[in-house]
Amino acid sequence: MRDDDTLILGAVAYDPKVVTIWDGFRAYFAEHGLDFDYVLFSNYERQVQAHFDGLITVAWNSPLAWLQSESIAAASGRKVQALCMRDTDRDLTSLIVVRSDGTLRTPADLKGRRVAVGAADSPQATLIPLGFLAAQGLQPGVDFELARFDLLAGKHGDHIGGEREAVRALIHDQADAACILDANQLLFEREATVAPGALRVVARTPAYDHCNFTVIAPDAATAPVKRFAELLMAMSHADERVRPLLDMEGLKQWTPGRASGYAQLRAAVDRFGTIDRFVRQYSVARQK
Repeated sequence: MRDDDTLILGAVAYDPKVVTIWDGFRAYFAEHGLDFDYVLFSNYERQVQAHFDGLITVAWNSPLAWLQSESIAAASGRKVQALCMRDTDRDLTSLIVVRSDGTLRTPADLKGRRVAVGAADSPQATLIPLGFLAAQGLQPGVDFELARFDLLAGKHGDHIGGEREAVRALIHDQADAACILDANQLLFEREATVAPGALRVVARTPAYDHCNFTVIAPDAATAPVKRFAELLMAMSHADERVRPLLDMEGLKQWTPGRASGYAQLRAAVDRFGTIDRFVRQYSVARQK
């Protein structure tokens, strides 16, 4: 925690709207007596590092960044807490979709085929669905070919650009299947990336959780962090002042954080070794 008790939030600038969102939140918190500011990062790895270096108080973390934080905390004898999350961060699923006019109907049909995925560090469009297929006995790069759309590394797929390109590859017959977040199927139809009804779902992963506000003990017990959580939970979508901010951030209400919805992603990163190098690099840097 900073000596002046200003609560400093870290967030990743995956889209220009992030500035508008956090400027609005900064004004809201100021109106309610919380000394708040934010710092934007170009990638989650830098944000996680800054958090453990004490440069920020709370991190608005992707699910992968949450696991990175958990791993660093465990390695250094510390603890992290998922403070709050959006209502839309709970119980998400990923889909494996194919063209509706094709013959593929089950995950087993993907053997020997080409599956398009998003960014390499995207939980929803790469890690979780590939982990799901591996658990079904279909090893990526062995039982099926991967078409990777690895855009904007470090942003953990928040921009969904790789996801969108994966769907385009499917529609243009450059892949036989694509991995996407369930909600993005409707988004891609609304924006005309795909025509309504053009995709068939051949598999849906079990539910998992997405982003959370992460704090490192003992910061969770401090007055500014407690006030931050109180003000978040008190936000109402019925309030015309905050509704545009909530809409841009993609939620109706903030909910208490939980750590129970990340087991599926943890299994995937353990299988693919996704965060091991980062945790080792951070640990070595801290020892110098």
